[in-house]
Amino acid sequence: MIPLSQPQWQTETWQQQLSGAFRSLDSLLAALQLDRAQAPYPLDCEPGFPLRVPQAFVARMEPGNWFDPLLLQVLPQARENEPSPGYSLDPLEEARSNPVPGLIHKYRGRVLLIASPACAVHCRYCFRRHFPYEDNQPARADWQRAIDYIAAREDISEVILSGGDPLALNDQRLKELVLTISEIPHVERLRVHSRLPVVLPDRLSSSCIAALSESRLQTVMVIHCNHPNEIDADLAARLGELRQAGVTLLNQTVLLAAVNNQPDTLCRLSKKLFNVGVLPYYLHVLDRVQGSAHFELSDDVARALHVQMMETLPGYLVPKLVREDPAIGYKVPL
Repeated sequence: MIPLSQPQWQTETWQQQLSGAFRSLDSLLAALQLDRAQAPYPLDCEPGFPLRVPQAFVARMEPGNWFDPLLLQVLPQARENEPSPGYSLDPLEEARSNPVPGLIHKYRGRVLLIASPACAVHCRYCFRRHFPYEDNQPARADWQRAIDYIAAREDISEVILSGGDPLALNDQRLKELVLTISEIPHVERLRVHSRLPVVLPDRLSSSCIAALSESRLQTVMVIHCNHPNEIDADLAARLGELRQAGVTLLNQTVLLAAVNNQPDTLCRLSKKLFNVGVLPYYLHVLDRVQGSAHFELSDDVARALHVQMMETLPGYLVPKLVREDPAIGYKVPL
């Protein structure tokens, strides 16, 4: 792994950057000038949920800072292995809403398609870190079963591409999938949830943008950005191109202890998002997936943070504070 002082990744394709992501704890710490022996918290050196983070994202971290808010989102800690009452492998109970491989149908009028099991970054709070991707592989045959399911239900007006990360697909497969969905007459909207543009902005290539925008569907891209430091000039430029192509841009943030649990941080994030053409959409409390308990904030703290945002920002910059409850057919406002 090359040091970040030699930014070869800046001249590589997104696929090369993806394959060159940090997967070793030692290489990541070396790039950030951190000594494992001086870690202020116990690390998990052989995590069951592997470390993975692109160099483009690491380049936005502060060298020498164990508490960098971007680093804390991706660094495996030993407390991930501690049992946590109330936490589970499937906190949203998606297994019971999985009618055909690769498809989750929980909410009226919309379905979620697992377009790819792969992801550019392994966020330690990921609610699908234990998801059975081996049973939901998005092979073309499984896609066809999912497409047939959607086509047979005229009440479905929106298809959500998720994963993993749907932008882990190559552009040709992404284009094929979007065009296939667009051939279903009653589907009006395509929504794409992705963290990949944030951690690897070069993924939003011209051919990717064309695949997302050149269909009859109204297309919405929901990026997953948790801290203002994640937004740099490269991301702003790529999002601008996507917006010019007619794609609506929204953001979804997860409230995370020690990462973004300060009102100033959340307000700066909303302002910075709006400055690059992205509207704050959801502020999510943590999904209680096993291994993520150290990120949790109480509902009272979450509400207090949200009130401070409302007192500071104009209403259109205040995301909705919500939680996802598997027993309820909509996002639950707190």
